[in-house]
Amino acid sequence: MKKLIFSLMTMLMAPLALAGGAEDISAKQLQQKMQNPDPVLILDVRSAEEYADGHVPDAINISHTELEKNLERIEEWKDREVVVYCRSGRRAGIAAEILGNNGFTNIKHLDGDMQGWRKQGLPEEK
Repeated sequence: MKKLIFSLMTMLMAPLALAGGAEDISAKQLQQKMQNPDPVLILDVRSAEEYADGHVPDAINISHTELEKNLERIEEWKDREVVVYCRSGRRAGIAAEILGNNGFTNIKHLDGDMQGWRKQGLPEEK
């Protein structure tokens, strides 16, 4: 019963994290930003196995469960644009909350996450 309650609370909190600190960015908007000389950090918060199976080009992988322990890797991005995504949105919401709680100020969420990226037939790196 405790696991069920925890799972439900986690699922309910993820959208709140996004609404509270990260606005959605479409795949098309992200692709345009990827063409600009001003870089954007694309953060894939899925597992290493999921990342290896295919990810948004130039994305770095830090699992949402490891993010807080690895914030020093992305410290320079605190006041720059960070786009987070996972498979379907739940883990990205958790990651956005962690980033926001640790002083990151320009957090975006990839609308549709990796499922949406793939559904649109967009390029992937492996």
